[in-house]
Amino acid sequence: MFGRILSFYTKYFAVWVILMGLVAYLYPAPFVCLKPYMDWFFALTMFGIGAVLEVDDFRQIAKKPTVVLIGTSAQYILMPLGAFALAKAFRLPPDIAAGLVLTAAAPEAMSSGVISYIAKADVAYSVSLTIVSTLLCPLVTPGLTFLLTGRAIQFDFWTMVVGLLEMVIVPLFAGFGIRYYFKNKIEKVLAVFPAVSVTFIIFICSLVIALNRNYLILITGLILAADLILNIYGMITGYWVGVLFRMDIRKRRTLAIEIGMQNAGLGTVLALKYFGEKAAIPAAAFVFICIITASIMAEIWQRKPTAQ
Repeated sequence: MFGRILSFYTKYFAVWVILMGLVAYLYPAPFVCLKPYMDWFFALTMFGIGAVLEVDDFRQIAKKPTVVLIGTSAQYILMPLGAFALAKAFRLPPDIAAGLVLTAAAPEAMSSGVISYIAKADVAYSVSLTIVSTLLCPLVTPGLTFLLTGRAIQFDFWTMVVGLLEMVIVPLFAGFGIRYYFKNKIEKVLAVFPAVSVTFIIFICSLVIALNRNYLILITGLILAADLILNIYGMITGYWVGVLFRMDIRKRRTLAIEIGMQNAGLGTVLALKYFGEKAAIPAAAFVFICIITASIMAEIWQRKPTAQ
């Protein structure tokens, strides 16, 4: 009975994200109070994901490391160029255009691992892409932003590395280690770990929306359209990159999620710091959009088989 409840809870992830996101938008204060715990939420999310992974999941990635190169290259080529083209096509003001490009040049969202798990995608591939893109971010994101907008930003490389270790790598492999060494005991309560990850990713999504509420209020129809098109474009092209390179359906789903979802929360912070409040609007809007679309796709895909 308990297992069925957890399965139901995980299955309808998109519903809880949307409902809690709306609550956070309407009543942000209680969620903003959770800000000091955000890193812990990420860590616990990745711990839950690590607990459902097995050695063979990463072994398959290690056998074909080129798939990580392909995915990361697609992420940093397709999205920034798509954002640049949309900014020109929509004739966005310079600050808004810069914010859109900066968002597209950010690494994959750390929450994408949970989305990939729910979508029955390749979670080990998702995690690998997130780690690599985040490590490259301090060099690639400023370079692409300057190339496409002429505006400079800076990163503290070691801060990014430490954050990645604390929030992703260490908790992920802690969960992975527990699954490996206590496999028989963990199998009996395995459904708990995805539910844990879902719970904390809902908190993270709601918190990000609450923190960016002031900028979400300023969204215009033009910005919303540009963000939505960029997000859908990223998901579609990501999936077809997988088709082009003859990847299995689980990796195709992963690429769609990874390329369509950006670490727009990071994009919002950088836009505010270097470009001003107007530039933060498309980044803040993208947070909400990519969470909703990815959650919906995950719910659809989890009902469809992954056999070729």
